[in-house]
Amino acid sequence: MDKLVYSFNEGSKEMTSLLGSKGANLAEMNKIGLPVPYGIIVTTEACRRYYEDGDIVVSDVEDAVFEKIVDLEKIAGKEFGDPSDPLLLSVRSGAKVTMPGMMPTILDLGLNDETVNGLARTFGDSKMAYDCYRRFIRTYSRVVLGIDRSEFDAVLNALLQSRGLSYVVDLDTAGMKDVVQAYKNLVLKKTGQAFPQSTRTQLKNAVKGLFDSWYSDKAMLYRRLHSIPSDMGTAVTIQRMVYGNLGTTSGTGAVFTRSPITGDKKLFGEFLTQAQGEDLVSGLRTPEPIEKMADVFPGIYKSFIKIVDLLEKHYTDMQDVEFTVENGRLYIMQTKSAKRTAVSAVKIAVDMVEEGLISKDTAITRVDPMQIGQLLEKTFVKMEIANIVPLAKGLPSSPGAASGEICFSSFDAQSKVAEGKKVILIRQETSPEDLAGMVVSEGILTERGGMTSHAAMIARGMGKSCISGADIIVNEKKKTMMVSGEIFREGDLLSIDGTTGFVYRGRHRIEQPKLTGDIETIMEWADKVRNIKVRANVDTAKDAVQALQFGAEGVGLCRTERMFLEDDKMPLIAKVLISDSQTERRAVLDELFDCQKEKFIELFRVIERTPCYNKTSGSSLS
Repeated sequence: MDKLVYSFNEGSKEMTSLLGSKGANLAEMNKIGLPVPYGIIVTTEACRRYYEDGDIVVSDVEDAVFEKIVDLEKIAGKEFGDPSDPLLLSVRSGAKVTMPGMMPTILDLGLNDETVNGLARTFGDSKMAYDCYRRFIRTYSRVVLGIDRSEFDAVLNALLQSRGLSYVVDLDTAGMKDVVQAYKNLVLKKTGQAFPQSTRTQLKNAVKGLFDSWYSDKAMLYRRLHSIPSDMGTAVTIQRMVYGNLGTTSGTGAVFTRSPITGDKKLFGEFLTQAQGEDLVSGLRTPEPIEKMADVFPGIYKSFIKIVDLLEKHYTDMQDVEFTVENGRLYIMQTKSAKRTAVSAVKIAVDMVEEGLISKDTAITRVDPMQIGQLLEKTFVKMEIANIVPLAKGLPSSPGAASGEICFSSFDAQSKVAEGKKVILIRQETSPEDLAGMVVSEGILTERGGMTSHAAMIARGMGKSCISGADIIVNEKKKTMMVSGEIFREGDLLSIDGTTGFVYRGRHRIEQPKLTGDIETIMEWADKVRNIKVRANVDTAKDAVQALQFGAEGVGLCRTERMFLEDDKMPLIAKVLISDSQTERRAVLDELFDCQKEKFIELFRVIERTPCYNKTSGSSLS
């Protein structure tokens, strides 16, 4: 039987198909000596066999996992399930192709009613221990037991309200214990069984739950959107837990080695003290810019700068790096080639050629052909908004201009779009459950979250305009947004500029940009190596002008019916269809003929000597 479970010291970055991008990169960083919490990887092959065997984690996989756990225990100096000083685990999914926000993570696995007290003694912090237990019960129950997170949110909010508190961090130790008990009561009520206390059962079921998530609705939708094959499966990475929520000497963060929005060569990211990774992406707390870390952890920041520079050079690509600081010690939790806007992709590709990191041929392949369309991202007509005072301001998380009716749920967004309307999706913060609504919306606006939040990451990947962390107050239940005391309701018109972070009242005209600078450079490089000619599909003279500006060498197809879709032609079409008189119909057709003749004359004047392809004869006409 093929090997189904690997330790970090057995893998490398070349093994992404088997270990997933996350697992392979962790193994690579371990190999080159970076501070990575040690772990093991259950392979994508094990995932595929799981489905072949009828959704069962076979004993061979289970036995291999626990054999490797013994090695992990020796390195960590702790035992999994030990009530006095427990080894706790982070269990994360990860396919060959990264799917940000789509696949779940389970942290603090191994906590139960006994080990939670051992964790408290180890760190001398009972509140922190029960906070971890609370997080674990909620996440495990969602991923493995299928209990919606809103059920836990309702329990937590009721408990906070009864104590007159607003945030979970305001609870004392007794309060955290009450939350844990309330969560366990909810699990018992929803499943009929107590929350599992066996750490072995927890781990086995967690692996199963992450395998199951490969075919969740949101994961399948994401794969369809990005043309990712479903048969590759996901790997599962199991690591020793490290804690960013131990106090003021701990924290967590995420950093891009260059700007994923503009491509500028400077660190782009955020961090939070006294937090775990989920706090950073959830939007519940507002993070600090990564530069502020130099003030909080000066020595660690210097080391971190060296590491991210090494990673970019090692992978010869812009990296998305996640890290945790535990009691003053830095750990790198993940690195991967970063998602980026089209503008950023082009600039980074050109800059890295100039820096000697990659070749021109490689630079061309670094720009996804689909991203070229993003370079045509719409912008507001500058003269129209130049003197307009923005309604609100947020973080410019994904560029582009968008206007539409506001709505406050994924379902409402889909319904309005089905009616032919354009919408702006507004949320306190987005989650994977909002993906379908994000797909159909013109843009996304959130009250919470930073530039590495779920909304920002997904919007950039889809080329959608997004503003996160805006100075607005969103009430999702009442479907309202309040800005400076003014209430906006579903259906009101709003415009957002994801390039500047400005929010405008009403709908504003949008225009197409021109391609200049780096995109011209990379297109020149592509012209030198391509062996095909490019002709455009055009319907009007206006289309032809734009196509030639963008480098088309001629016209390949002209659909003449599109010439009749202009507003002033539709009444004539209607007359043809409803006329009872042959004479009247003939007169209208003659008028349409003259219109089409003029349109073709305009089109031929634009294309002049560039070739047109006659599909019938196969010849080129000038």
